[in-house]
Amino acid sequence: MAIIALVAAKGSPGVTTAALACTLTWHHRVVLAECDPAGGSILAGYLGGALDGPRGIGELAVGELRDGNLEEAFWSQLVDLDAPKRERLLLPGVVDPVQAGSVTPLWQRFADFFVELEKGQPAYDVIVDCGRLQVVAPPWPLLRAASVVLVVTSAHLPHLSSARATVNAIERDFADHRVPAGSLRLLLVGDGHGRGEVSKALGLPVIAQLPHDPRTAEVLSHGGTVRGGRPLMRAADSLEVPVRTLMDRRRARLSWPSSQEVPHAV
Repeated sequence: MAIIALVAAKGSPGVTTAALACTLTWHHRVVLAECDPAGGSILAGYLGGALDGPRGIGELAVGELRDGNLEEAFWSQLVDLDAPKRERLLLPGVVDPVQAGSVTPLWQRFADFFVELEKGQPAYDVIVDCGRLQVVAPPWPLLRAASVVLVVTSAHLPHLSSARATVNAIERDFADHRVPAGSLRLLLVGDGHGRGEVSKALGLPVIAQLPHDPRTAEVLSHGGTVRGGRPLMRAADSLEVPVRTLMDRRRARLSWPSSQEVPHAV
């Protein structure tokens, strides 16, 4: 499935929670990469900071800039969320603002590397938590390289305006960089307006809606025992099917002969 990128609209909650829930429930090997320039939260939150030394994308970026050893160093920077299976791995995000300066020039390098993980032995999909776009240096190359891009937003009116601005920004960037159509979808979190209303308002299909489940969200944010039968985890598990279907359909479309290409439209 290659790269699945999640990005939040300004003020919308839930992108990291949704990404982590998917990582813990999906049925293929997956790496969750925290690529939010504002910093990662899973290490200090869900994992309680319990690691034997610094690890994550910041350390990886410093090593890559110094030694150019991304391929060799990558696997040593991951955290096994379901040890010792190495089926659900985490690349923690930056924990020091200074690290962000090292990561920013490497977004394209990381995008290219993540795409190749699908071809490895064993193969891994990569769920990328891109955070919010309203930062100094958004990880645009990761969004452009993704097979599926999910804009995570609440279904309440105050958040829909920000979601519209985020969708517009992504559509403009994709058009400018000739990103093939069909990767962009909405992922709703919590209660609010119906999927049809939100889709019509934002001009984009809704792929799924994750339920309001504060108990599970608290565990995913601050640590504890994750219960697979909880509503949020069941919904995250179910999300894998439409995401994979969308990816397969898009790949089939991109494999058409060039004479059958359609005009760009996100």
